Amino acid sequence: MPLLLTIDVGNTNTVLGVHDGEELKAHWRLTTRREQTADEYGILVRSLFAAANIEIGQIVGVALASVVPPLTSVVVTLSRNYLGHEPLVIEPGVKTGMPILYEPPSDVGADRIVNGVAAFAAYGGPVIVVDFGTATTFDVVTKKGEYIGGVICPGVGISADALFQRAARLPRVDLRSPGKVIGRSTVGSIQSGLYFGYSSMVEGIIKRIRTELGEPARAVATGGLAESLAADIPSLEAVDPVLTLTGLRLIWARNRAAGR
Repeated sequence: MPLLLTIDVGNTNTVLGVHDGEELKAHWRLTTRREQTADEYGILVRSLFAAANIEIGQIVGVALASVVPPLTSVVVTLSRNYLGHEPLVIEPGVKTGMPILYEPPSDVGADRIVNGVAAFAAYGGPVIVVDFGTATTFDVVTKKGEYIGGVICPGVGISADALFQRAARLPRVDLRSPGKVIGRSTVGSIQSGLYFGYSSMVEGIIKRIRTELGEPARAVATGGLAESLAADIPSLEAVDPVLTLTGLRLIWARNRAAGR
């Protein structure tokens, strides 16, 4: 059974997925470690595959999106040495099927383009993708399927860390809904600020984007914290934690069809 391996290397997490056609057979979310070597990744991937009863020989292709340049070459080496394939790296010149109306186009992170491709394929356009990662990003695709830009904000984790590091008497807290906006303790107050603050920010930015577009646009969330926050963001119509992996699969298929 031929399988595709997709890899999304982010600043905080690295997500891997194994696809059997359109079906996502297995996926894993790992902590991104910049010091990790190709051999260490190779051992890790072999262990994950073994646990999921996947054989290395079943992998017929690898698609990679990375926003961590030092790790891009590491994962390319992993693919060549341990999987026997030259990976398709999402970078300028790769056929995505989506016009990039951004200045300059090369500045757009690979993950943002991949998310846009997947969201447009699933929901049509216009569509807004909110990715809750190290940064919270908003990406906008028109009804014609053009990537026109978006918004970049500090992520929830970055804000929580900054608060903990800069305010000596404030503790580090878990991100979760405190139930009420008015905190009755220091921990509850911080949780309220992070949870409801980010929920309100995302809701407000989605509404502003829709106003600027001048037409209704669906909004989909992805990223590690998407499911934690989505319940209090009414404008979000869907949550898809593996949207990036789907986009990588689609782009790999388009390039394979084009003979790349």
